[in-house]
Amino acid sequence: MSKHEDFMRMAIELSEYNVKQGMGGPFGAVIVKDGMVVARSANKVVLQNDPTAHAEISAIRLACQELNTYNLAGCEIYTSCEPCPMCLGAIYWARIDKIYYANTKADAAEIGFDDHFIYQELDLPMEKRKLSVIQLMRDEALNAFKIWGEAEDKADY
Repeated sequence: MSKHEDFMRMAIELSEYNVKQGMGGPFGAVIVKDGMVVARSANKVVLQNDPTAHAEISAIRLACQELNTYNLAGCEIYTSCEPCPMCLGAIYWARIDKIYYANTKADAAEIGFDDHFIYQELDLPMEKRKLSVIQLMRDEALNAFKIWGEAEDKADY
């Protein structure tokens, strides 16, 4: 049995435990660096009343705290299901090197976790999306970008 399978089994066990304990959706994630588990989490959306507390994002938050960094380069994530668009974005922003997943987004859709509509919405121009998007005060807001662009002590991320 490979280490990859061991880490994936951890993610799957977290997903099963989460459901059996009535704590939330059937999703688990494990973050590994240099062959060692850095963080693990199940889905905490219901438990924390936080729609962003998916297993992957919760694990990313824990890994960042554990490693005292916002950059998880050198890490890999094992997730019990193919990441949704939000989690995929977070994984990219965290600079995680590799994703291993078990269930597919089609498998998730079959049990009511369908994120296909988000992909469809992103392909539409803003004015045709179901969620109303209105731009306000761009000229005023650009000042913060100007200040950032000129700052010499900024942390690039």
